[in-house]
Order: sequence, then structure tokens, then C-alpha cells
Amino acid sequence: MLDIKWLRENAEEAKQSAKKKHIDAAADIDRVLELDQSRRKILQEVEEIKHRKKTAGKEIAKLSGDEKQARIEAMHADTKREKALDSDLSTVEQESRECLLRIPNLAAPEVPEGETDEDNVEIRTVGEIPQFDFEWKDHLALGEDLDLIDIPRAAKIAGSRTYILKNDGALLELAVLRLALDILVNKGFSPMLVPTLVRRPAMEGTAYFPGGEEQTYACERDELFLVGTSEVPVTSYHTDEILSEADLPRLYAGYSTCYRREAGAAGRDTRGLYRIHQFNKVEQVIVCKNCEEESKKQHDFIVQNAEEVLQALEVPYRVVNVCGGDLGAGQIQKFDIETWMPSRESYGETHSASRFHEYQSRRLNLRYRDANKKVHYCHTLNNTAIASPRVLIAILENHQQADGRVRIPEALRPYMGGREFIGG
Repeated sequence: MLDIKWLRENAEEAKQSAKKKHIDAAADIDRVLELDQSRRKILQEVEEIKHRKKTAGKEIAKLSGDEKQARIEAMHADTKREKALDSDLSTVEQESRECLLRIPNLAAPEVPEGETDEDNVEIRTVGEIPQFDFEWKDHLALGEDLDLIDIPRAAKIAGSRTYILKNDGALLELAVLRLALDILVNKGFSPMLVPTLVRRPAMEGTAYFPGGEEQTYACERDELFLVGTSEVPVTSYHTDEILSEADLPRLYAGYSTCYRREAGAAGRDTRGLYRIHQFNKVEQVIVCKNCEEESKKQHDFIVQNAEEVLQALEVPYRVVNVCGGDLGAGQIQKFDIETWMPSRESYGETHSASRFHEYQSRRLNLRYRDANKKVHYCHTLNNTAIASPRVLIAILENHQQADGRVRIPEALRPYMGGREFIGG
């Protein structure tokens, strides 16, 4: 969330930045400032009461008779008023927090104007788009021919947007995930296997709530939620802690199964493995000091790491600077990486690299102490290292051969028994 002290002096900037994201936050910003005035007024009156009560004891000891009794009654009235003010303060602070949770983070000046992903700005493309001289197949046809994917039986078990990976399909996904994890570990990331069921504060702390409830599976009886990314538990790992600046940045590679309802996505990308309810992902999460230069440096670092994984998988991709309207409420800036998928005749999103400044850490109360003993809120960042099975679309389709086999990228072969091909 934004700093209320900053918001007092920069309300108009916050409103304009929200407009850039195509989010209507003006009413919440105005309301939170009204509540802030009320809060400060209440606190001032509480302090005045405490001061009167502090001096009353000494004064009462010197009084007698009706004057003493009147002074005692006045002190009792102050105590009663103080309790009422405490209740008012709790109500004001609760509503203020609810408003602050809805107010989006600022958008960086580098974020392009635009409303949808069609307005994202291409930064670079890497790799050659394959030109097949044979009748190529999409990933579902390849999966069926090579006995890698079973969607009909998955649908019988779990409904639409589900799948089963089997045989070399299962091994290929595990190989991709392990390759990504190994690359990150070699770069200094700490691997983590994390819970996929979390409490509401973790969802609010990472800015998925409020706003993302419709996309989230809820276990209402237990007041738990299935995460759509390990970013949630990993970023929440240091909630309410004060780290040492000497130990920053903290680099984490979180592996988890992820769940998304895909509410409102009816009719979109319904064929195959592109938009499904359950998938596996290795996520990069970085917690660093409160410094714009350091944040940008780490942002470039996590993008580079994801590109290295895709280069190892030998698939063409592009990097785009996400426009304001396609930027989430929490992000300062986001770069998407989109991988070429022949069946889509276009690039499909496979990675999202985001920096948040202190937007998440304020919600999580995640701080660090510098060399001068001063405490600051941390900056947080995250990016996909790899997510499967979506990336399998690119691997299977781009590496298919005229004889129906699929060439295994060299980097994956050690995880696939040293084989060069799937099938045949």
C-alpha cells in the first residue's frame, strides 16, 4: 500500500497514476485523506485527555469537598470519553486500511500508455521463428500421437480446463521445472517448497486481495485460499520481520503447484494447455533494500534469468514493456516475456517480471535495518522462472520433426535419460 504521509502531499499524482492503470481510485484516495484527518483529530483529543488525567491526580490530592468531587467526576468523564475515542479510532483505522488496500501502486514513468495487452511495447525478440517444410501439428495432436497428454480423461475426473501429463509428457514437465530451478540455484537463489494453501493476510499482503477474489479458489470452511503463484507464500515468508541490510538482497526460488479459477475467461484459449486451472511453476522472488537503482538492477536480473531458461529451451520469444492498462494494481512496472507458439500463430505470455517498491512490504510489515540502525520498508520483486504446462506448448510445437518425433533441447537431455528425441 502507499504511505499515507506521502499520499497527503501527493494525492493528485496518485490519482493520475491510477488513471494510467485505468483504475478508478479517486473516491478511495479522497476518503482515505478524510479518514486520516479524523484519525489525527481523534489522536490529538486522546493526547489532551491523557495529559489532563496525568495532572488530575496531583490536583485532586490538594482539593477537598465539592471541588474535589467535581474534579473526580471530570476525570471519570475523561476516561469514558477516552474509551469512546479508542473505539472511534479503531473504526477509522479499519476503514482507512480498507481504502488503502484498494488504492493502486504508482506506475513508473517508463510504463507506456495503453489500455490492453495489445498496447504493450515490444523491447526485443530473440530466436528464429521456425519455418516448417512439412505439415506440422499443434501440441494436442503431438501429445495424442506420442501419448503425452490426456484431456478427455482429465475432464471426466475434474471438469474443463484440466489435463493429465503422462509418460514422456510428465517427464518433460519435471525436466523443465528442474532445469529452471538448477539455473536459479547456481545464481544464488535459495530453493523453497512452500504451502499452496494460505490465509487471507498473505493474499492481502501480496496485493492479490482485494481485487483477485474471483480468480482464487477459496476453502471457506477453513478460511484458506489456494495460491495462483508461489510469490504469495514466498514474499510473505518474512512478514512482520526486520531484516539486516547486510543480508540483502534475499533471493528465493519458490516451487509450487498453482491454481487459478480463470473466471470470466469462458471461450478464451479453451483448447489445449494454454489456459488451465492447475499448473506448476518456479518463481523468482527478491527482497532488497529500499533503493530505486537497486530495484531496477534486480528487475533486469530476474528478466535475464527467465530469458536464460528460454534460451536453454531453444524457443523463440520476445520481451514487452507492459502498458498502464495491462499493469496490475500492485506493480510499479512489469515486463512480460512471450514465447512463440505455432498453434497460436503468435507469441503467448509465459513470464511476468514485476517490481513493487514497498507496496507489498508495507502490507506485510516487511522491513530492514540499515548500518545506521534506521528501519526501512523493503522493496520486493518477482518473476516466473518457468511455468508448465504452458511452456510445453512452445517446446513440443517448435521442436517437432517431420517424422512426428519431438527433439529434446540439449539442456533438458540430462533430465530425460540423455535421449535426443521423444517418440520413435
